Amino acid sequence: MARKDEILRIRDVLLVRRDALRRALSGDLSLLSELRNQGTGDVIDAALDSAQGEINSQLAEVESRELANIEKALDKIREGSFGKCEYCPKKIPLARLKALPYATTCIDCQRLSEEGRLDTSGDADWSRVLDSGSDNEATFSDIEMDVS
Repeated sequence: MARKDEILRIRDVLLVRRDALRRALSGDLSLLSELRNQGTGDVIDAALDSAQGEINSQLAEVESRELANIEKALDKIREGSFGKCEYCPKKIPLARLKALPYATTCIDCQRLSEEGRLDTSGDADWSRVLDSGSDNEATFSDIEMDVS
């Protein structure tokens, strides 16, 4: 029963975060449209506005991706499949779910996936594919090494 209680607490955290992200995204979008409508200033102001707009756009993209992950997690809670690894029959440890409430894999499968040793053919979830444009992504192994 303790796991079920923890999942309910995680659901509450997800709901609060979802609502906060929705408010932030709606605020970001209205702010961006206000900035475009002002149109005053010199070339330097325009360049700064453009840079700030790019930063806001990237932040909105990250926030919307997190929002989509939260919505999926809430759907899984409603379905009763929350906390189960997508690739193996294991339950995702509560410590992992508390740290990353929308995690969909156990640590072992995540590690195998990052190493390219997890066979995900047939179970591909293309909504999870990210094009970060960077080769400097951290893995669980990197984080574990930094902790010790």
